[in-house]
Parts: sequence; C-alpha cells; structure tokens
Amino acid sequence: MSHWSCEGGVCRLVEDDEKPTEAAASQAEPLTIGVLISGSGTNLQALIDRISDGSLNARIGLVVSSRPSAYGLKRAEAAGIQTLTLGKEIYADPIAADEVIAAELKAHGCEYVIMAGYMRMVHEPLLASFPSRVVNIHPALLPSFKGAHAIQDAFDYGVKVTGVTVHFADDKYDCGPIIAQRALAVGEGWDVDELEAHIHQIEHELYPEVVGLLAAGRVHVGENGKVSIGPQ
Repeated sequence: MSHWSCEGGVCRLVEDDEKPTEAAASQAEPLTIGVLISGSGTNLQALIDRISDGSLNARIGLVVSSRPSAYGLKRAEAAGIQTLTLGKEIYADPIAADEVIAAELKAHGCEYVIMAGYMRMVHEPLLASFPSRVVNIHPALLPSFKGAHAIQDAFDYGVKVTGVTVHFADDKYDCGPIIAQRALAVGEGWDVDELEAHIHQIEHELYPEVVGLLAAGRVHVGENGKVSIGPQ
C-alpha cells in the first residue's frame, strides 16, 4: 500500500512498510537505483518489467519526475514505487533542485541514478553525490546527433546507420564516458515514426542490460576516461 504526501511544492508517493518474503530475502542483494523521468516513462517501464520477471537484479528506490503530469509517475505508482515530483518553483534554482534530488536519492538508499527521458541537465550537487554513477540513455550513436531531437536529426540527415548510446552523465549535454552502444540499420522506406519505434525497442532492451552490468559490478571507468566491461 502507498499514499501521497505533498509539502512545499514537492510531492512524493510514499510506500507503506511491508515485510519481505522469504524468497526475496534469500536472493542476492539487488542494486538500488533511482530513476529520473520527465515524460511517459517507457524506459522506466522496461526496467520495472525486467525487475518484476526476475531477469534484472535491481530495485527502484525512488522515481523523480521534473513534471507533475508525467505518465511515468503512474507507472511507478502502479508498481508500488515511491515517487518525488518537483514543482516549477523548485527548478527555478537548478542547483537547489539537484541538491533536493541528491538528498532524496541518498535517503532512499539509491546507489546509481538512471536518467530515463529526464529533460533537464544534471549539476554538481547530483554528480558529486554519485560520482560516475549517473547514467543516461541517448537515441543516437554519440558523439553524433546530440540534443533533444536526435532521432529526427539523424532521419533528416539521411544516415544509413544510427542507434542507441548509454553513457555516464557529466556537466555537459550528451557527453561522458560511453558504457554501451547498439547500432541500427535504417530500413529503406522507413519514415521517422518507424525509425523512432525501432530506436525505442533497442532502448528497452539495452538499458536493462546495462543496469544488469552495473548490478554485477562489471562496469569500470579507467583513468583515461574510457569504460571497460569486466568478465562475468
């Protein structure tokens, strides 16, 4: 069971305490992640589904939304996940907003921050609280087609191959060490909607896989800033 609590422009879905089952207690300790969203939350749902079917050893400690109307909040609520919604007055000072987010994520035991369609830049308070632990997904093969319209930009350019990138976030848009990429050959005759559908399908497969690598402790950032994936 859960209930809503709002104070000072910040609303959160609070999950009532429940006793873990013996089966859950016997499993290896899952990775606790916080998920940042701004919209429909389809990548959030992909994570929820993989956690639910037991193929991803993780738990979502908190979902943070930059928009009170984000449909992803309903996905989180349906899964019994606690949520935090920040109002416009909080984001008027983005540094203060990230301080609030970082504190809440820490309070919920989150070890990694997963940006899933979060349409705001992250800043020092969040990056410093989770060094090399803030992860973003981008619907193109970085460093190509940075920005909020990557799928449309790649389509307009007429590329024959595009794809999806998962990377650690830093203080610049769509930068930071690349963890994983998956290429997609653009089909002849596809329109932009078909391209977008195929990109999202890859996102929903690749993001849970990367979170699984993080949960297994296999992702390492070297001194050269490049990511290596350790053996199983």
